[in-house]
Formats: sequence, structure tokens, C-alpha cells
Amino acid sequence: MEEKPEQHASEPTGNFTVVRFCPGGMTGYGETVEGNQKLMSRMDEAGFTQNELAEAVNAYLRALGQDGTVSDRTVRNWLTGRTRWPHSRQREALETVFNCRIAELGFAPRGEQASSFSGPTEDRVLRRHFISASAGVTLTAASPIPAHGHTAQQRVGSGDVERLLSKFTALIVSDHRYGGQLTIETQASALANEALTLQTRGTASQRVRSSLYACAASFTSSAMWAAIDGRRFDEAQNYFDRAASLAAMSGDSTIQFRIWSHAGSLYRHLGRPADALAANDVARSLPIARRDPLFASLGHARHAAIHGLTGNAVAVRRVLAHAQEALDRADPKEYRPVWLNAFYDQAELENLALAAYLSLGDFEQAEAHAHRSLALLRPHMHRTRAITTARLAHAQLGQVDLEPAIATAMSIPTDVFTRHARVARMLGDFGIKLHTAAPSSSQSRAWDQYTHDFRRNNT
Repeated sequence: MEEKPEQHASEPTGNFTVVRFCPGGMTGYGETVEGNQKLMSRMDEAGFTQNELAEAVNAYLRALGQDGTVSDRTVRNWLTGRTRWPHSRQREALETVFNCRIAELGFAPRGEQASSFSGPTEDRVLRRHFISASAGVTLTAASPIPAHGHTAQQRVGSGDVERLLSKFTALIVSDHRYGGQLTIETQASALANEALTLQTRGTASQRVRSSLYACAASFTSSAMWAAIDGRRFDEAQNYFDRAASLAAMSGDSTIQFRIWSHAGSLYRHLGRPADALAANDVARSLPIARRDPLFASLGHARHAAIHGLTGNAVAVRRVLAHAQEALDRADPKEYRPVWLNAFYDQAELENLALAAYLSLGDFEQAEAHAHRSLALLRPHMHRTRAITTARLAHAQLGQVDLEPAIATAMSIPTDVFTRHARVARMLGDFGIKLHTAAPSSSQSRAWDQYTHDFRRNNT
């Protein structure tokens, strides 16, 4: 007599365990389901545990300004088939994390077959900018990660790289919401170490090894940027030295551009414009900057911000014109890495122009660029919005428009003060300049009261 299969079998899949329902099993709600084999397979290939996938989805949701309420139980319901069609924002997040359509993850509306449902065709704002889960390397189809980890003879493949890049995408989302946090710096550095550890775990093709070095360099560059953003400049210099070496071993000019461009920003924040111009010139001379107008535009825009420190107004105007011309030529449909798609567009060009003109003391022009940048910023760019708003307050103060300047400064969410060193420093400088310009004014007293109340409520 043939035995019937058990209805509930606890079964390991990679680094996580799910309850897999056999065909004909019951969910407990009187509904017959089969486990979502496609999602199981994708998670196994990417190396996600249920908790890690929940964390990646929540990072996306928080970038939209929503609560991240996905738990490991939510993921378990997806895996068992109890939830066949997640909420719309969760579907967007899943598509982003796995870089595929929702149907390819085994989901479909009730009454539809997952294999036949292609889902909506419209671009979603965040997905368009985050779905390219890559640090500048193009990979072929992922190879599965074994369920019990690597051995000394295990072959490391592109699937291992894909797993790292999926985690990196979630980190990029968090960075653009919070920015400058030590936790982001630590997570990025840990991912870089993970990529380098894979180099020692087994055999790999030269292409995969180059990809791993590119990943490690890209992650280290993100740690470097978090340190710059948090004004931890000594740590940023150390990350730069390491990232530059890793990028050279990867042979990838895309990530080399990012690292040297970050170095230019580091030296700009340190008030060393000669070093900043030299570092940014290295980035602008790389093949990727000659081949792709979007990279060229970013290189020019950052050069303009550096020229602002030197007081060279002619150079600022000239280089900004080059940046705009290159941005206009850039094909938005061309493949580019996630870190570039995540932030560089017309809004960021306007923001860098704002920084340049603010350094020149051309406050009227700076204010115009600030308003354009704020109008164009994507909703998830919380950190950039705070920085741009602080710069706008400085531009208004420079024109002695005291009431608008204070109103602008006070419009920055107060929780940003406590978690973002750059914004806190910019607002501290704003207070100093306000007292210099109008030491006994009602506006200065209002600002003092505002900052006093803030400190009292946050001690």
C-alpha cells in the first residue's frame, strides 16, 4: 500500500528553513496550496534567510517613507503559499531585491497562473533607480549556492556575487534615507570583507574573481562615503586607500571612477581644493567617463563644486555647462550601476551647482539652484533633501533674508540633527553666521530659542 506524503515537512533550503507544504496539503484555512518553489529557489540562490529578506524589503519600504512591517513570518507565508499576492509596495520591493518580475518569484493574483501573469508594465520610481543591483560588473545567470555552505574546494560563482549585490541594494536604500550613519559604514565594510572571504573559499573563474574585487571595492567605497557624510574623515581616508587597491585589482573603471570621485569629495570637505581637483581629474580621465555621458556629467558637476572653493567663478560656470550638456546627452535606458542610478540626476546636478555658488558667495544664484534641486528631488532622498534645505537657508541668509532663512532652517526635521553630522554642522554654522549678521535681532533670538528647545528635548 502506497504511503501518503506528510502534509507538513520542515525542510532546509540553503541558509534558512521553511515549512514546505506538499501537494494536496492544507493551510489550516481549508485551502490547498503548494509551497512557492520559485521564491524558495530565488532565496536559495541569493543566500537570503527569511529574516534577511524581510530586512531588505523593509529597507525599501522605509525609503518610501512607510513603516517596514515585514517579518520572518510574512516571508514564511510567502514561501508556504499562504500569501499568494503580497501588497503592492511589497511586490515592488521584492522585484527590486531579486531584480526580476513578480511572476518570476511565483506570485500571481488569485485566479491567475504565476507563469502567465506578467504584471504591470509601468516603471516605478524607486524600482527604476534601484533595480540594477550591481556594483559595476555585468553577470551571467546566477549559479546556486549550496545548502551547507562552502568547502575549500567549492567553486565560487556569479550566484555568490548576486547574493552580495542584493544585500548591497538594500544598503543603498538605507543610505539615502539616513546617510552618514556608523551602522551603514560598518555594514558596508562587513560586506566588503564577505566579498574578500569568498576569494579564499574555493576556485573561481578570473571573471568572477574580478567581480568579487569590484564588489569589495564598491562596498568599501560606500563605507568611505558614509564616513565622509558623518564627518569621520580619518576613517574615510583609510577606506579610500583600501578601496583604491581593490579597484585596481578588479580592473573595473566604473568602480575606480566612484572611488576617485569620492576622494575628490573627501578633500573638498577637508578644505583641500588642490588635492580634490587632482583626485577628481583621475576620475574624469577614466574610460567610463569618456564612454558614458552620465559619468562625465557627474565628474564635471563635482569639479564645479571644487572650483567654488577656489573662488574661480569662470571655471564654475564653464564646468557646469559641460555637466549639463553631458547629462542632456545621457541615455536614461542605458545600463548603469545601482549607486549611480540611486542619486545622480538633474536634481543632484543642481545641488552641486548650489554648493559651488554658495562657496563663491553668489547667494542669489545659489538660491535659484536650491529651489530647482528641491523641486526635482525624488521622494526617498531624505538625506539629500535635508542637506539641500540647509544650503538654501545659508543662501537666503547670505542675502540677509533673515525670516525666510530661519523658516527654511527650521523646516528640516529635527530628528535629522541627532543622526546626521553634516546637517548638524551646517545648521551650527548657520547659527554663527546669523549672529554675525544680526546679533541683536528678533530672528537671532528666535533661532536661539529654537535650538535651546531642541537640545532640551533631546537630552
